[in-house]
Formats: sequence, structure tokens, C-alpha cells
Amino acid sequence: MKATKGSVVTVQYTLTDTKSGEVLESSVGDEPLQYLHGFDEIAEGLENVLEGAEKGFKTKVSLKAADAYGEREDDAVIEVPRTDLPEDVEEGEEIWSDDEDGEPQGFTVVKLGADTATLDGNHPYAGKDVTFDVEVLDVRAATEEELDHGHVHDGSEDE
Repeated sequence: MKATKGSVVTVQYTLTDTKSGEVLESSVGDEPLQYLHGFDEIAEGLENVLEGAEKGFKTKVSLKAADAYGEREDDAVIEVPRTDLPEDVEEGEEIWSDDEDGEPQGFTVVKLGADTATLDGNHPYAGKDVTFDVEVLDVRAATEEELDHGHVHDGSEDE
């Protein structure tokens, strides 16, 4: 089976900063990543490379920031009243809120002041050129429920 829209793809990967060579994250030695192909769950450039890939496919691909996690956007950094956040929130923590369309959006807490907090809505790797070293471990058809929900299910009850 080939990776096409609506298939569940399982990959093992290592993501590095192309410029510095620093490993940003890796699934090696941990659970592989499963995603629903064609549903914008992974970096667009990587998904394009994996289109049509089959089990056993391996590649190393470098992506410019725009094709990976996007360019940094200054207007995605906002200041909010400290009282809008949980009392126990800490700098560096990721928090979630719904945007104007009701879609979840992640923010990194950059700075906590007495009265205000600075939140960054950019992806943590925005603005970085990155390299993926990836191997496709499996490709399968998504279930109707996965397609309806727009994400892979892991078998837990609360999906």
C-alpha cells in the first residue's frame, strides 16, 4: 500500500536543525510516529516527500522553514493578562486555546510577569531549516472513524 490521502503512515524519524546539526527530536528508541496522510498533521514538505511512499521507504530530506514549520511571525507573539492563565503555569510550558474559528492553537509561555504573560503562537521550530531522516515502517488504510475525526486512533476509549 502507498501513502495517499486517507492512509495511516507509521514512520521512524530524526529531525535536526539543518544549520547547526542539533537533533531537535527523534522517535528512534521510542514509539514511532503515526499520522493520517493528507490531513496536515506533519510538515507539508515532508508529507509531499512521503506521498506514494511504501513500507521500507527511507529518505533524508532538508526543508526550508517555509516548507517545514513556517517562518516566524512577529504578530504570533502576544501579551495577555496573567489572570487569563492557570496559576501554576511556568515559562517554557505549552498551553492551548481556541482561535477565532474554534480551532485549537498552541502557545509557548515565553515570559511571566506579575500582571502580564508573553505567549508565542509560532511553532517551536518556526524559522528553522530542518532535515528529516525518515523511514516508513507501515502504511495502512485509515478506518472510517479515523477519517471522520481527522486523526489516527490508538485504541483508547476517549477519542
